[in-house]
Amino acid sequence: MRSSLAPGIRLITSFSRDSWYRGFTLFMTFLFYTSYHLSRKPISIVKSELHRNCSNVLRPPNFNVTNNETWCDWPPFDQDNYQKLFGALDNSFLVTYAIGMFISGIFGERLPLRYYLSTGMVLSGFFTALFGLGFYWKIHSIWFYVFAQMMNGLVQTTGWPAVVTCVGNWFGKGKRGLIMGIWNSHTSVGNILGSLIAGMFVSSAWGLSFIVPGIIIAVTGILCFFFLVEKPEDVDCSPPQHHENPEQEPLLQDCCNTEEIFGSPSHGPVNGTVMPEPSGEEPEAISFMGALRIPGVVEFSLCLLFAKLVSYTFLYWLPLYIANVAHFEAKAAGDLSTLFDVGGILGGILAGVVSDYTGGRATTCYAMLIAAAPMLFLYNRVGQYGLGTTIGMLMLCGGLVNGPYALITTAVSADLGTHECLRGNSKALSTVTAIIDGTGSIGAALGPLLAGLISPTGWNNVFYMLITADILACLLLSRLVYKEVRGWCGYSTRQRGFKEI
Repeated sequence: MRSSLAPGIRLITSFSRDSWYRGFTLFMTFLFYTSYHLSRKPISIVKSELHRNCSNVLRPPNFNVTNNETWCDWPPFDQDNYQKLFGALDNSFLVTYAIGMFISGIFGERLPLRYYLSTGMVLSGFFTALFGLGFYWKIHSIWFYVFAQMMNGLVQTTGWPAVVTCVGNWFGKGKRGLIMGIWNSHTSVGNILGSLIAGMFVSSAWGLSFIVPGIIIAVTGILCFFFLVEKPEDVDCSPPQHHENPEQEPLLQDCCNTEEIFGSPSHGPVNGTVMPEPSGEEPEAISFMGALRIPGVVEFSLCLLFAKLVSYTFLYWLPLYIANVAHFEAKAAGDLSTLFDVGGILGGILAGVVSDYTGGRATTCYAMLIAAAPMLFLYNRVGQYGLGTTIGMLMLCGGLVNGPYALITTAVSADLGTHECLRGNSKALSTVTAIIDGTGSIGAALGPLLAGLISPTGWNNVFYMLITADILACLLLSRLVYKEVRGWCGYSTRQRGFKEI
C-alpha cells in the first residue's frame, strides 16, 4: 500500500514557485536592512559610557585622578560640552545620510541593485568598525569619530532605496500595507538587536559595541551578493499587479500628465488610458523633478520629515533620557529603550492592516499622529512612575510614532513609486523612495541636533519640540486626508477589505 505524502512535503508543494521566490526575497531584504539598523544603534548605547558620573564609579586601586567627576570618561567627551559633541556625532551621520539619500536613488535606478546593495553593506561594516577601533587605538580626537560617522552615513544610503525597490518589484498592490508593515519591523528588530549587542560590551570594552555590528553587516553584504534576486523576470517568475480600479484608490485618482514626469510625449496617454512601456524597451529612468510631480510625493515627504524627526530623536536620545531621568545604568537603559522599538513593530503592522482594509494611507497616518501627541506628553509626565508605567508608555509611544513612519517609508513609497502615471516603469521606484526617505532624513538629522541643543534647558522642552513636530506632520497630510474622505463618501459602493496580491 502506498503511503500518503508527508505533511511537511504537502505544505511545501502547496506553494507555487513564485510564492517561494517572493518569500525568499522578503526574508533576504528583511535580513539586509535589519543589519543596517543594527549597525546604527551602538552610538546611542555607548553615549552613556563615554560620559558618566564618575563619582559613583569604583576607582581602580593606585589610580591617580585629577577630577573626581570625569576620571572615567572618554576624552573628549569628559568636558561640559559633551552633549554638543554627542549632537555633532549624530548629525555628522544624519546630515550626510540625508544629502546622500537624494543621490542614492538616482544611482539605484541605474546600477544593478545586487552590486549596489552589497558594496554599501561591506563599506558600512568597515566604517562602523572603524569607530570602535578608536577605543583600541586610544584615539581622543573628535574629528576621527566625526569622519567615521560621516562616511558611514553616506554609504548607508545605499540600503533603503534598494531594498524597497526589490520588495516593490516582487509585491503588488493587494495587502501591500500588511506585508510591508510586517517586513518593516526590520527597523525595530535591528534597533533591538543593535541595543542588545552593544549593551553586551558597553561597560567592558565599548569598541566591540561597534566592531561586532560592523562585522555582522559586512557578512550580510556578502550574502546579498550571492543570493539577492532583484526582479521576478530574472528567474522567470510572473510580475505582480501594481494597480487596481482607480476609483478604489482616492489618493491616486488625479493622475498627472506623463509628459510632465518624463518630459517626452512619446508614451503619453491614449484615449485617457496610460500606456505601458513596450516590453522590448528598457524603461526610461525618471528625473528628480519628474518624481516630485507624482501626486502625493511632496506631502508625504514633508510629513515624513517631522515624523522621522520624532522617531530618530528617540532612537539617539532615549537611552540617555532613561539613564538621566530614571537613573538606570547604561546597559539597563539601553535594554529598556528597546521597548520603544517593540511598540514600533506592532504599530507598523497595525498601520499596514488598517490602511489595506480602508484604502486610506494618509488617514491612517493622520489618526496615529494625532494620538501620538498627547501620549508623548503623558510619557514625559508619568512615564517614570514605576517600571510597569514605563514599559506601557514606551510601547504605546513607539507604536504611535513609528506606525506612520513605517507606513510612509514602505507601502506609501511603493504605491507612489508604481503610480499609474509611470506607465509601469519600475525604475521610478528607487527615486521616489529616495526622495521620500531623503526628505525624512532631514528631519532625522534635525531631531537629535535640536535635542542636543535643547536638553541642557530641560527634558520637558525636548518633549514640547517633539509634540510640535508631530502636530506639523498631521497638518501636512490634511489635504490628502480630505481627499480620501471625499473619495469614500462620493463612492458609496466602494469595496473595502483585503485584496489578492
